[in-house]
Order: sequence, then C-alpha cells, then structure tokens
Amino acid sequence: MEDSRVNSWMDSARRIGADLHLDLSESSGPGGRRAALTRALRDAVRSGRLAPGTRLPPYRSLAADLGVARNTVADAYAELVAEGWLTARQGSGTRVAERAEPLRRAERVPRKAPPRARGPRHDLRQGTPDASAFPRAAWLASCRRALQQAPNEVFGPGDPAGRIELREALSEYLARARGVRTEPDRIVICSGFAHALRLLFGQDRSGGGGVLRGPLAVEAYGLGFHRELLAAAGVRTVPLPLDEDGARVDRLARERAVLLTPAHQFPTGGPLHPERRAAVIDWARARGGVVLEDDYDGEFRYDRKPVGAVQGLDPERVIFIGSVSKSLSPALRLGWMVLPERYVGDVLAAKGEREAWVSVLDQLSLADFIVSGAYDRHVRRMRQRYRSRRDRLVAALAEHAPHVEVTGVAAGLHAVLRLPPGTERSTVKAATWQGVALDGLAEFRHPDATEEETPARDGIVVGCATPSEHAYGAALEALCGVLPPAEEPTPGE
Repeated sequence: MEDSRVNSWMDSARRIGADLHLDLSESSGPGGRRAALTRALRDAVRSGRLAPGTRLPPYRSLAADLGVARNTVADAYAELVAEGWLTARQGSGTRVAERAEPLRRAERVPRKAPPRARGPRHDLRQGTPDASAFPRAAWLASCRRALQQAPNEVFGPGDPAGRIELREALSEYLARARGVRTEPDRIVICSGFAHALRLLFGQDRSGGGGVLRGPLAVEAYGLGFHRELLAAAGVRTVPLPLDEDGARVDRLARERAVLLTPAHQFPTGGPLHPERRAAVIDWARARGGVVLEDDYDGEFRYDRKPVGAVQGLDPERVIFIGSVSKSLSPALRLGWMVLPERYVGDVLAAKGEREAWVSVLDQLSLADFIVSGAYDRHVRRMRQRYRSRRDRLVAALAEHAPHVEVTGVAAGLHAVLRLPPGTERSTVKAATWQGVALDGLAEFRHPDATEEETPARDGIVVGCATPSEHAYGAALEALCGVLPPAEEPTPGE
C-alpha cells in the first residue's frame, strides 16, 4: 500500500512538472550558457536523476529559475529533442523520452535487515508508564485546538523560556496539584529531567560553565544515569545515607546543592519526613545553597493525599523539576523547571537563543490538555489503574511468595521486593533466563555509599506500569516463578 502511494505521487509529479535543480556552474566543458544547460540536462537524464516520462518545467519557468534568457532554454530543449533525449508535443509539454535509458549502475547485493533483538516476554522494568494507555483521542483534540488557535507568531522564532500558554497553565496546575508557589516568568520549559540537569550543570549543547557547581549531595540510592550525567559534567556527587524517613539531610556538610526525591524516594520508596523537609530548607538558607527537587511521580499517590512539594516551603531555595514522562509518556519530551528568581537569567543564557527546544506545537498541545481538564482526568484514571496493579502485585506475592517483603508501594509506578540475603544476583539472572525484565536494587546504589551509614540489602525493583493491561497477569505469574524460596529454618529453631 505504501509503495502504491509513493508511485502515485511520483506519477503525479511527472504529469504536472516538478522543480528542477540544475547547477550550471558545475557543468564543465566549452561553450556558453546554452551548452552548459544542454550538458546538465543530458547528464541528468543519463544518470537517471530525470526518469523517463518526467515532465520538464516550461522553458519560461526554467529560464527564470536559472537566470538565463528564455531562448537559451528553448534552444537547449530543441537540441535535446533532436538528439532523442526529450520529446515535445502540443499540450503535453516537454518530457524525458521513454527510450532514454539511464546509465546502468553496478548491481548491488541486497542487504539483509539486521535481526530484530528479541525483547523480554514480560517487561517489569521501572521508569515507564503503560504505553497502551496514552490518551490518543484527548491528546489529538488538544493538538487540533492548539493548532487552530495558535497565533501566527507561534511559527516564528521561539522564547527560550517556552510558550507563555504552557507556563501559565503549569503555574496554575502546579500550585493546585503540587503546592508549588511560582509565576510563569519563573518557569523554563525543557525536554525532561536529564535536560534540566544539563542546563544547570553546563553540559548542554550551548556549552558554558553551568549555573550550579559541585559537589552535589545525592541520595545513596538513585538513578545511575543521573550520576553518570553529572560525572560527565565534572560534578562530584556525595551520597546521603537513607533510612525509613528518607535522606539523612543532617549529614549535609560543605555541599552547595542537594538532589532529592522527597515525594517518593527513588527507588526505595517513602516520602521525606516533614522534619527533614524543614531541615533541608534551613540548611539551604544557612549555607546559601539550593535544593533540587525531582518530582518524578508526585501525582501517583494511592493511600493518602499527594505529598506537597518542598518548593512550597521556600521558592527561593528550591529548584522544582517535573515532566510528563510518567504521567503521559517519555516520548513527548516535555518537562519544566520552576526556578528561584536569581537563576532564571542564567538558565535562559545556558539554553541559548537557538537551542534545540521542545516543539512549540507540543507545548501548546500540553497547555490545552491541562487547561481543558483532560490532564487531570487522565491522571485520575491512571492513578486508579496503577493502584489496582499495585494491589494485584501485593496479592500475588502474598499468595505465592509470602516471605518476600514489599516496600515503597504507597506511591509511584514501582515496588521494591526485599529478598533473602545473597539472592539478588541469582534472582535477576533467573528472571533474565525466563524472559522477565526487572532491575536489581544494587544497580541504583551509589558507588561511594558506605555499609555503616546505608546498609546494602538484597532486592529487586519491579515496575507495575510498563506491561499492557492484558499482559500484566502473565507478568506477575512469571515474576513469582523466579523469586527465591523461603529460607529453611535451621535445626533446633
């Protein structure tokens, strides 16, 4: 079907005559402009660039395009007609002759397509939502409205901060849903959390020294990709110990910035304790430092109301970073930074006047999606779906592996399964053999974290969101099949 559409388009182009590129300056040989044009046309036919049946532009049009006299083109056409390269008929125009055979090229051995990598049968990796649940109809409606209502200046050079429509929509939404205190002028649109880090620490395409400097305190467990990105920017990261109340912010020392996931610690789970939320703000005020708040899944809380943003405690000491990668799709590449006033100018300078920004049309579509209420409806619907999946995971483990402790399930799109000591590596390996994709907890541990301050525990990180609805049951069954058995009690116990 695709080939027939392409052939139909080519036939149409041949009938009506398409633009013709001829560079007379590169045509070598004796003679004037007419001779050069004749050689260029002949070479285009001979090489196959002008296929048999192709209709050439009227000589007046081609003369205007090339900046030559009309008679020059008319004489060149006449000469090539006489030689048999072209045909000219009344009412049909001038065309490449059907018998004009292009130069035959050496026959190429067809390449075999590379074998498609076989993905896992059951994808339980963390970090992505259910792709099948993307709200296509509602998003398409927002795209249409955004395009219809877009002013003409939308299609010109953009604002490095992002479209004002989206920044205004986010200002209202974040205040209402996440307790963020901000104004549109303090919001900068980016393509996600990683892009925000690159802008803040000087590893964006525009180069430069960065808005912030290290060392940067981070949680002892976190996403390795972020640590690698920071290391590439020359930023040393210092691990903060973790316990049941979140990051030990009392261990902050000479760092000037700290990166936290206070709504739901990634990946171990649990919100940052209220006393520690206040303490980290006190530290930032005393040190002149800044808190980077990663709100990666703050909207997905199941057992009580969402935990508000730390940013609301002091907007001048917190950089709040969010995106739609979990709530909608990582394919949209839409995120935002809510900045203290003193950082706005520096971030925009780092972004540059011609940075590869997020598509303006996507920004306008998201603005409409939020303002119309479609975003709230989608989040509520997905919150119910993911809570149901969380409940199914907990029930399956209670039935088939009651010895495995499940943590971090009050919020987010993943859970941590605590395993018997010494079984993490073998469990991950067994899962791989059985086609179950998941992550070991050790992969997220900071390499400098100490056993004394943050004891390592065996576990796996299981994503509840990635499989489609119809595949989730089979994925849970496969997961239970690779978990280690309960430890046998020693004699005498």
